Amino acid sequence: MNFRFTTAGESHGPALVVIIEGVPAGMPIDKAAIDHELWRRQQGYGRGGRMKIESDAVQTLSGVRHGYALGSPIALMIENRDFVHWQEVMSAERLEAEPKNPRIVKRPRPGHADLAGGQKYQTRDLRDILERASARETAARVAAGAIAKQLLAAFGIAVRSHVAKLGSVPETPIDASWEEITAINADAPLACVNKEIEAQMVALVDEAKTNGDTLGGIFEVVAHGLPVGLGSHTSWEEKLDGRIARAIMSIHAVKAVEIGEGVANAGRFGSEVHDEIHAGFVRKTNRAGGLEGGITNGEELRVRGYLKPISTLRKPLTSVDIDSKEESPAAFERSDITAVPAAGVIGEAMLAVVLANSMREKFGGDSLEEMLRNFEAYQKSIAEY
Repeated sequence: MNFRFTTAGESHGPALVVIIEGVPAGMPIDKAAIDHELWRRQQGYGRGGRMKIESDAVQTLSGVRHGYALGSPIALMIENRDFVHWQEVMSAERLEAEPKNPRIVKRPRPGHADLAGGQKYQTRDLRDILERASARETAARVAAGAIAKQLLAAFGIAVRSHVAKLGSVPETPIDASWEEITAINADAPLACVNKEIEAQMVALVDEAKTNGDTLGGIFEVVAHGLPVGLGSHTSWEEKLDGRIARAIMSIHAVKAVEIGEGVANAGRFGSEVHDEIHAGFVRKTNRAGGLEGGITNGEELRVRGYLKPISTLRKPLTSVDIDSKEESPAAFERSDITAVPAAGVIGEAMLAVVLANSMREKFGGDSLEEMLRNFEAYQKSIAEY
C-alpha cells in the first residue's frame, strides 16, 4: 500500500479537500496536531491579509473512528472563510444575472500561471486559472503532511525546517544543527536560528513592502531519525532523491532543489565531497545530505528549496490585456511580501509524505501494529549486519 494524497478546491471556493490513502489501520489521528501544522503555515513576518481572515482547521469526513485510522481513505476538509465574500463569483451553479463585481482577471501577472494557463485552457477569464494555481492549495497539502508526520513519529522520525536565507540575507545560507532548528520558537518572525540575522531579514521585508516588492529565499527541511534503506538504486522511479526533488519542486514558487551540499559539492574535488566511512559504519560528515545512490544511509536527510519572489506585486510589473492586446499593469490579487517560512512548513509536509510512502513500501502492513513488527525486525537485521 502506498501513502498518497490528492487535493481539490479553489482559493476563494467554499473549501479545500484532501483525500489521503495508505494510512495503516489503528494509527492514532491527532486532529489538534493537524490544526497546529495549519497554524504554522499561516505564520511568518511578511504574510498578507488572507492570513487575518482564515483560521484554518480540519473537519474529518471519513477514514477515522474514535481517534484511530480505519485503514480506508481519510478525507479532510478545510473551510475557506473568505468564501462568504465570493459566493456569486465562485458559484458552482449557473447564475441568472452577472455578479455586480465579477472580479474578472484580464491582465496576467508575470511569473504566475495566469497567461500560460489561460492559453492552455482557452479561457478569457484568468480567474479560472489563478484560483487553483494559488498557493492556498498548500493548506490541504499541510493537512496531509501532518498525518504523514504522525505516521513517521510512530517510528521515531521527525521533520522540521528553518529559513536559511531570505532575499540577500545572509550572503551565505545558514547551516543549522537539528538542535538549533528544533529550538526555534513558534512565534519567531521568520523561523531563523540566528536572531541577529533574523532582524536583518525583517528589515529587508519592510524595505520590500515599502517598495511594493516581494522577496524569495531558501528554506531547509531536515528529517531526523530515518533508518538505513529507504528508496532504491534499482530504477530511476525508485530513487528517493528523485522523488524528493519532485515533491519539493511542486511547491508553488520553488525553482530549485538541493540535497545536502549539492550546490557547493559541484565545485569541489571528490576528496572534499564524499563522506568517509569509519569503523562501526560511522560518518563524521554529511555532505551527501543523508542519501547515497537514491537510498537513505542513516544520516539526517537535508533538503533545501529555493523560492523565487512571489509574482503578485503591489507595484505591478508590465503585462498585456488579453482582450485589447495593449500593454497594461499586471493585475493585483491580495498577496504576501514573502512566504519563505510558510514554504518551509509546506516543504516539511511534502517531505513527510514522500518518506511516509517509502516507509509503507518498505515495511507494508495493513495495521500500524503489523508495520511496527516489520520495522523492528528490519532494524535488528541492520544492527547485525
